[in-house]
Amino acid sequence: MTPSTSPGDAPADTVAQHFDANRALRLAHETFEIEAAAVRGLARRTGDEFARAVQRMLQVRGRVVVMGMGKSGHIGRKVAATLASTGTPAMFVHPAEASHGDLGMIKAIDLVLAISNGGESDEITAILPVLKRLGVSVVAMTGNPHSTLARHADIVLDSGVEKEACPLQLAPTASTTAQLALGDALAVALLDARGFRSEDFARSHPGGALGRKLLTHLSDVMRKGELVPKVAPEAPFTQLMREMSVKGLGASAVVDADDQVLGIFTDGDLRRLIERGADLRSVTARDVMHAGPKTIRDDALAAEAAALMEQHRINSVLVVDAQGRLCGAVSSNDLMRAKVI
Repeated sequence: MTPSTSPGDAPADTVAQHFDANRALRLAHETFEIEAAAVRGLARRTGDEFARAVQRMLQVRGRVVVMGMGKSGHIGRKVAATLASTGTPAMFVHPAEASHGDLGMIKAIDLVLAISNGGESDEITAILPVLKRLGVSVVAMTGNPHSTLARHADIVLDSGVEKEACPLQLAPTASTTAQLALGDALAVALLDARGFRSEDFARSHPGGALGRKLLTHLSDVMRKGELVPKVAPEAPFTQLMREMSVKGLGASAVVDADDQVLGIFTDGDLRRLIERGADLRSVTARDVMHAGPKTIRDDALAAEAAALMEQHRINSVLVVDAQGRLCGAVSSNDLMRAKVI
């Protein structure tokens, strides 16, 4: 007897043979339209309750504890991570685990952001009485304003959608998109209210590209001491070339006796002199230097040096201290090795 099979059990090669590319593209476009409509619907409905939720979260002395089951739980983890990285202390607590001991993580000074599209998740509704007894504020994000969760919440954020993108109306699709968008809106409103800056974001992402760009100072990557090519203005051209070659920067500073920067000479300057047929046997560094070069302070960020080089189309820049004395040099290669650019 041949066992019965459902369409989902069909062999992969059989499914592939009946694949309809046009239908797949049509469903993709419909999904985009349905989910975009869900987000536009949020914009029309978001009002005073949203502002109250942001204000309540700003007042929290503890953490914003995000909860959710199933797909809402996955969204909740992302919302908690976004809040935490943008200045709002937050964490995710699984509601099922909360009933088995993890509820001890939540204190009266915290606020719970409970996410449930239907608002009737048993795992969440089971702990609502305990949260109320603790005096914890509850903000509900739900698509059902008449649900158990909504009735017991202090603030209700409506994340409802007209329909799911799933053609079976079963898999959470548009509803989870709406939850994600509403969570992002909370995070953006909160970071703005806190005066959160890009530097603050970088401090919580020190291992990322933004962290390197915003937290790396020139003093961390610049060449210092004997590694900085420099000559006196009276130095003969041969000494200037030797300094450039040995230090490997592709340029050399020209400084006075107090290390004040008078000029710079680069590989590009050398090429231009050779193209003009200049006699370099008797010239000094002062004769060939480019006076008034671009410099940058040693307390600047490395990203500022990168921007300066890009703006003026130069490959290196001299670094000076508060008194204008040469104290370092940095090239685009140095910044690339430090992963600033």
